[in-house]
Amino acid sequence: MAFELRQADEDERGMPPMSGDAHPIPPPSQSMSLPLPTDEPRAVWVLLAINIVMYVFTIFLSLLLIQGTPNFFTPSPFILNLGWKRNDLIVQGEYWRLLTAMFLHGNLLHILFNGYALYILGPQTERIYGTLRFLAIYFLAGLSGSIASYALSSNPSVGASGAIFGLVGGLGAFFYLGRTILGDAGRSQLQGMITIVIINLIIGFSAGGGIIDNYAHIGGLIGGMLAGWMLAPRYTIDRRLYPPVVVRQFLSLSWVGAGGMLLLLVLLVLVIRPPL
Repeated sequence: MAFELRQADEDERGMPPMSGDAHPIPPPSQSMSLPLPTDEPRAVWVLLAINIVMYVFTIFLSLLLIQGTPNFFTPSPFILNLGWKRNDLIVQGEYWRLLTAMFLHGNLLHILFNGYALYILGPQTERIYGTLRFLAIYFLAGLSGSIASYALSSNPSVGASGAIFGLVGGLGAFFYLGRTILGDAGRSQLQGMITIVIINLIIGFSAGGGIIDNYAHIGGLIGGMLAGWMLAPRYTIDRRLYPPVVVRQFLSLSWVGAGGMLLLLVLLVLVIRPPL
């Protein structure tokens, strides 16, 4: 990404240039491309593999225990036992379904769409946030989506789409916070995130028959934005050396905020009276 860097004078910076082996500072108003400090994506591939393996496992159970060829375009009857979101069972104490539903998918198209979205959005999010923060956003957003669906919809549901919407929200939060330092590239990415959300929500609300769980999508999006806002790296440019260095910093209480968000979600589950 290219940044417009203006070399400030000594009074504006509040400190003189560093001496020693530093190169001379170039003339002002020079545009250059600086690398952002990022992490190598690893966890996203584990999450993607788990989602695929769980779908294949439901198909295997259908082949093993049901006569005939399994239907790849209808939900397997075994996803209920494996942990889809069903309100009456959650009310009875099976709260784990709010998490396990994130790793189950109803049919082949469902896993293909969500798998592709995770393949596209996941590595970028993990590079920016780092592995632990990426996982926190993924699970907090997925749980937020499940709880929103639990609170507002009586329909059973499965899928990673709440968590994936959360990745969109997390990326949106990052590009909004970094819109100044990232320049036009960051603003373009932010506009792209907004467009993706609008298009998917239009598709979701246009589909009838409760096929798409819009509450999970919206809940995951909001959860991802909140978690992303707290956990997002804040970039600054150290201009004391040439070429300048981009420094990545995190809020000192970011994990406290994420823990508080998790606690709030747990409390919501305990007090919600869902439709049955």
